[in-house]
Amino acid sequence: VLPKFRGSFGGMDLSHLVTIGLFPSKRKPLSAADLAYFQQHAVDAKLAEIVEQLAAQKPADPFKFIADAVLKLSGKPAAAAASPAPAPAKAPKQEKAAPAPAKAEKAEKAEKAPKAAEKPAAAPAAAAPSTDAEAAIKAVGDEIRDLKTSLKSGGLSTKEVNENDEVKKLVARLQELKAGGAPSAAPKAAAKAAAAPKAEPKAEKEKGKKPEKQEKASTALAKPSKGGGVEVKKADDVALWYEQVIKKGELIEAYPVKGCFILRQWSYRIWELIQGWLDSEIKLIGVENCYFPMFIPKCYIEKEEDHLNDFAPELAWVSKFGNQDIEEPVAIRPTSETAMYAAYSNWVQSHRDLPIKLNQWCSVVRWEVKQTTPFLRTREFLWQEGHTAYADKAGAEKEVLEVLELYALVYEKLLSIPVVRGTKTKAETFPGADYTTTVEAFIPATGRAIQGATSHHLGQNFSKMFDISFQDPADPTGKARAHAWQNSWGLTQRTIGVMVMVHGDDRGLVLPPRVAAHEVVIVPVGLKATSTQDDRDALAKVTEEYRDKLTKAGVRVKLDDRDNSPGWKFNYWEMKGVPLRIEIGPQDIKKGEFVMAKRNMPPTADAKVAGRHASIVEDVRKVLDDIQRELLEKSSAERDARLAFVDKWEDFSPNLNAGKMLFVPFCGDPTCEEGIKAKSKEEAAEVEVAGGLKMGAKSLCVPHEDKYNKACPKTCINPDCTSANRSSVKRRTMFGRSY
Repeated sequence: VLPKFRGSFGGMDLSHLVTIGLFPSKRKPLSAADLAYFQQHAVDAKLAEIVEQLAAQKPADPFKFIADAVLKLSGKPAAAAASPAPAPAKAPKQEKAAPAPAKAEKAEKAEKAPKAAEKPAAAPAAAAPSTDAEAAIKAVGDEIRDLKTSLKSGGLSTKEVNENDEVKKLVARLQELKAGGAPSAAPKAAAKAAAAPKAEPKAEKEKGKKPEKQEKASTALAKPSKGGGVEVKKADDVALWYEQVIKKGELIEAYPVKGCFILRQWSYRIWELIQGWLDSEIKLIGVENCYFPMFIPKCYIEKEEDHLNDFAPELAWVSKFGNQDIEEPVAIRPTSETAMYAAYSNWVQSHRDLPIKLNQWCSVVRWEVKQTTPFLRTREFLWQEGHTAYADKAGAEKEVLEVLELYALVYEKLLSIPVVRGTKTKAETFPGADYTTTVEAFIPATGRAIQGATSHHLGQNFSKMFDISFQDPADPTGKARAHAWQNSWGLTQRTIGVMVMVHGDDRGLVLPPRVAAHEVVIVPVGLKATSTQDDRDALAKVTEEYRDKLTKAGVRVKLDDRDNSPGWKFNYWEMKGVPLRIEIGPQDIKKGEFVMAKRNMPPTADAKVAGRHASIVEDVRKVLDDIQRELLEKSSAERDARLAFVDKWEDFSPNLNAGKMLFVPFCGDPTCEEGIKAKSKEEAAEVEVAGGLKMGAKSLCVPHEDKYNKACPKTCINPDCTSANRSSVKRRTMFGRSY
């Protein structure tokens, strides 16, 4: 099977293979350079598979492992003194990633053989493909798909994947095989490798479709075409719809590092508007901005091990610079409590040094291993984090709720999204905090809740650890020390993702005016080929006048005077979610009026509102206020229709599976909560679930508002509850599926 492997395997440096195998974290999947190295030395895909087995099994004698595996492939027995070669490891299950762009149509066409090559000629010489040829074609096709998947999982864009040298070589080889070329040894070996079990889409197994056809079907959905509208309806596939909307709406762009995304200017402006409002509000309560380094010393991490235990799997470490090891590795901040509180200890000597109220706008890194989704869950994200210290507990606790209300207003006042204010259960409390308060939003399209922002009361846990203490003014001896009471609170770019999920529709983004980069776009209409130059000049003058008046009044406005057609401009700005479009033409100028089209409504006559030239600023402001209010009313109605008060367990799962958030009597015990999660997941296994995700329910918060606590039973809803508080429940807890 592998006649070329003699001595040092066709001239290949065996140490190189072992190095790759023994250090899979360095090169996994194998890079294009490694694959090129294999080809250069006549090493086919099968040996590459052996190396991956080597990486997975890490045998004591890696050189012997490779030698035995090659002998086994060639049908020869292993050396007598040698132990049997390890059985090939199963191909590792691919990590589930966020919906990635599928293969480009260009590559799709390249993978298909020309029609002339697919149909054998009438001459006897062009017989039907042999079994070997069919196997080789399938093997190379599988190899192309596997390589593309591997490259994409490494963060490459579709264009970069299709331009990869190895992909091009394999596509050329596939065309050659389909045109009647003889199968080489490499495809035969690859065909054998392809015989191993492969993960296939469920729909493909059920319908028995060929992989190539299935791939083409998914491409039309997953890879948004350039230009045009959204190709997937929100009701049909929320994940693919979301991916297309944020790309076509020009919010994000892919980036080579998996789990990281480029925030384009359209989304960053939204973040700036949120940032600007919140920053001004926290300054009104005495908070000041600062900046701490992004690197956290290992000694700080070890000092607060309990706090960072939950972050440990996601900590990113810097251990080298150039080719040199750093004497003490440093972590890239996942949050800044440990970094900031050592400084607080130096700054506080007396109660007069308090309170300290600091905030920083920055990014943090949490090396997520779960599925990443732009804005909602990424490895690096933007946020603000406030860290305050008080001499008294009452002052600290007052601030916790003040900040929580500001977060609620970010959602309700700026983003037009209703939230539930509440306190997390013990199981969901921030590590190191006495308690955590939260605002919880709801995504009707998936029937899942999402944590909007959190404000934590840390008590004296961190101040005792970092010795943030001062001379106790109540002690007459002057010797006693008191520790500070602390809070931390944060809001992230997740706000943008929640806004898109709640308000977006099948035409694209729908932006609330208060966070839109352009609240208004002016589009000149009504010009024809026969229009006079005077008409054109008059229209240009009026549109510029409108722009200037609105800008002077503080309205963010864009005049689109490009030479694209009005219809093209309508679609473009609708996709980007601009709240209000002003249409004006020569006839409107003569009447002294214009037309306003509201983005939050379907494109019918009801979405059009007339305005007068003389009162343009007042008319536009009124309609913008109407849009902001209507968006909140609509999202509130959709959420409220999905709230359920449940008192008995038999009603829990049916309501949960209908995509609702539930207000239930709950004892608060973490063990009981785990039981509810497991039980609800088990009961969802055999039934249809709104949103399709059959995960268990988790506690979201204990709501603060009494309207969510009506007629609360005293007995915990879990029939298997063994908590001491089982029969002494005081308030309802909100449960649901969550992001």
